[in-house]
Amino acid sequence: MKLLRIGAPGQEKPALLDQDGKYRDLSAHVTDIDAKAISPESLAKLAALDASTLPVLGEGRIGPCVTGTGKFICIGLNYSDHAAETGKSVPPEPIIFMKATSAISGPNDDVVIPRGSEKTDWEVELAFVIGKVAKYVSEDEALDYVAGYCLSNDVSERAFQSERSGQWTKGKSCDTFGPIGPWLVTKDEIEDPQNLPMWLTVNGETMQNGSSSTMVYGVRFLVSYLSQFMSLQPGDIISTGTPPGVGLGMKPPRFLKAGDVVELGIEGLGTQRQTFVADR
Repeated sequence: MKLLRIGAPGQEKPALLDQDGKYRDLSAHVTDIDAKAISPESLAKLAALDASTLPVLGEGRIGPCVTGTGKFICIGLNYSDHAAETGKSVPPEPIIFMKATSAISGPNDDVVIPRGSEKTDWEVELAFVIGKVAKYVSEDEALDYVAGYCLSNDVSERAFQSERSGQWTKGKSCDTFGPIGPWLVTKDEIEDPQNLPMWLTVNGETMQNGSSSTMVYGVRFLVSYLSQFMSLQPGDIISTGTPPGVGLGMKPPRFLKAGDVVELGIEGLGTQRQTFVADR
């Protein structure tokens, strides 16, 4: 299934995308695409529905594909070729940082360049969403705890991230810096999360053209690894890192300015389109 949320911010309705590309209203079955709706039991009930009998929702804004997220965890330098372009070594264990949940936005919403920013950057990423509580899980059972996958743009302000001392979070957490969606694609539709082509363009120019096959620490490992340090809760989002082609890695570096349009996609997970705007 491809689950999504349609409507103005704060007024989204839960929906699924049917085989004909129509948005089907799930409001009679779940209150939202949240922790309760993405539990294994709930997903099984939704999968059993006859989508053709559900009301059709008109075209409208697509919101973040999941709501009520408690943790937005990101993995740094998790692609060998991306680490190389930034002049850094692959870490011996995953680099973990948090993106504030207040950064979460819809896949096609404007992204606001924060005041004082000179180095706002892009990162196409594969993210996954937890469907049930995971604590001390093994790699063999790790995917049992994944509800599905989604596209994420880990927008980053590099000066805030690396030149202002401290950890990375403040360069990753600006409002609107976490577009997710358009869909939460249930794991049964993704045969191999470690073999997904992904791409990103800026103003129509290809910047990133990679694959999750070059990910150092894969989804199974990350679920197991993270669950050794903290419980993963339903609705938590884990964004798994980016392939090469970010602005920071260019010579000279290239960063985003107001008016730039970023488009990105991952095979099977849909596409995003964001216009970058200046903070008022």
